Amino acid sequence: MTKREPYSTIDQVLIDDNGYWRYKRDEYVLSDGLNHAEYFYADSHGSTIIIPMTSAESVLMVKQFRYLNKKLSIEFPGGGLQFGMTPEENAKKELLEETGMKADKFLHIGSFNPCNGITNELCSVYIAKDLRFVGQNTDATEEIEIMEVTLDECRSMLQAGTIWDGMTLASWTLYQIAQSKDFSP
Repeated sequence: MTKREPYSTIDQVLIDDNGYWRYKRDEYVLSDGLNHAEYFYADSHGSTIIIPMTSAESVLMVKQFRYLNKKLSIEFPGGGLQFGMTPEENAKKELLEETGMKADKFLHIGSFNPCNGITNELCSVYIAKDLRFVGQNTDATEEIEIMEVTLDECRSMLQAGTIWDGMTLASWTLYQIAQSKDFSP
């Protein structure tokens, strides 16, 4: 058996493509350079999360039913990027669809991978300010309730486990770091 560069891809099979994700199976070389293994994953265009600030002390969140967990989830608005969109374009689109708001100011505060063992997705997080309501326009798969909560209420829901969405938890962490650096859009 010929030794190869560890973790190099030998073969890649596209299982399905839905416009947001491509489900793939790779065959790759293990660290010994000799043996091979399979890796199944979601190849993503990326995603965005928006923290819409209604004031210095309040944010908008969305409550929606999450099919896989079969329960309601309180989250910051956001969603996956379709092919060809930039993260900021997607943030503006998702903010409008899910909350009906447009924002005059967007500030990118960081990015993270939501689950690096399952996807290569990078989620870009934005603070949105100077909001104005123009009309909610959710897609057919979404039934969303808009919630305005204070930062203290948000913190309490996070501590109590009422907010359990990982993307929101990670975005809150980036928000806290941005606040400590006094980022202001």
